[in-house]
Amino acid sequence: MKIIDIEVIELRVPGWTGETFDGSYDNCLVLVHTDEGMTGIAEVDSVPAVIRAIVDAPRSHTHAMGLKQVLLGQDPSNVEGLWDRMYDLTSYYGRRGVVIHAISAVDIALWDLRGKMRGKSLGRLLGAPQRDRVLAYGTVYPLGETPDEVRKTIDRGLKLGLKAIKIVADPFWRDDLAKTENLIRAARAHVGPDIRLMVDAATAWSRAEEGLPLMPIFKDNDFHWVEAPLPIDDLDGHARFQGFGIPIGGGDLGLTTRYEYEEAFVRGKIDIAQPDVTMAGGITELIRIAGLARKLGRRVVTHGYKSNITIAANLAFLSQHWMDEPCEYSTSQSPLRWELTRETFPIGPDGRIAVPDRPGLGVSLNPETVAKYRIG
Repeated sequence: MKIIDIEVIELRVPGWTGETFDGSYDNCLVLVHTDEGMTGIAEVDSVPAVIRAIVDAPRSHTHAMGLKQVLLGQDPSNVEGLWDRMYDLTSYYGRRGVVIHAISAVDIALWDLRGKMRGKSLGRLLGAPQRDRVLAYGTVYPLGETPDEVRKTIDRGLKLGLKAIKIVADPFWRDDLAKTENLIRAARAHVGPDIRLMVDAATAWSRAEEGLPLMPIFKDNDFHWVEAPLPIDDLDGHARFQGFGIPIGGGDLGLTTRYEYEEAFVRGKIDIAQPDVTMAGGITELIRIAGLARKLGRRVVTHGYKSNITIAANLAFLSQHWMDEPCEYSTSQSPLRWELTRETFPIGPDGRIAVPDRPGLGVSLNPETVAKYRIG
């Protein structure tokens, strides 16, 4: 079997302007086609037009070429070897950032192909199954500025059946500590003691001094982690959030490859790596990041705010992960979030979602949705 094409499909919901922090209203699909008629699918949480350029770029020289040039004619079953080949032959202009995003998508599609070729689900390819259902957690945003608004926002997640909810900080949190504390306590009071709560600072704090006063409040209200407390380049600032008894997560806002995560672990002292499989290097690099985390005694909770394709990839990884970690479950109202695949992932009464057991990712594209939102 040989790779004969890498297809990039750009999708966009009409009228979307990109004015809010929600990457679900556009999408970039990457399909790896073979000469035997099998196709692997993937998506990437990045800028679709840039991903297309990285895939389609002609050869510039031996270490600067597009991914299609790297992979045409190659055996798709050699997934890990092809990852290393893509990394090497784009190293002159890549190694981090958006080139790794593009490699991530191709890698996920190759793993989907490997599963289809072997008749095995991605989860079973990755290791011995530890669980067939994974706890879902959903991000609710924007939280609101009054206790009533907080309760209404959280109810959106509770109505989905979520037993774990992540609230998101707003910039005003840094200016009015009393108001912010009231909202945090309102969130905990509303869900009661049995619902997990987490917080994503989403870089609402530009300096550690703006977020540190809230840490005792999060601790008092039993928050399970604080995510992305600062811009990711401020690793020294991340380290200052240690010592409050709450795990600190990071990496979802831009870290790629195990090399960047190692610095976040060592210098930033993060407790939880939060790699996005579509950005950090795909399944191949996610496994490597997880190996590093285990060696250093840290956790891995995958990020994912896209469609059911990303959820399927994350479920496969988490099904064989050594810890029973939750899977991010986007609550975006974009039709691309809910209608891109034929398959859905309903949340059960226990707050968990079933791990796909069909070959590969276990999901397939909905052709009507692709046709409706395709651009270019």
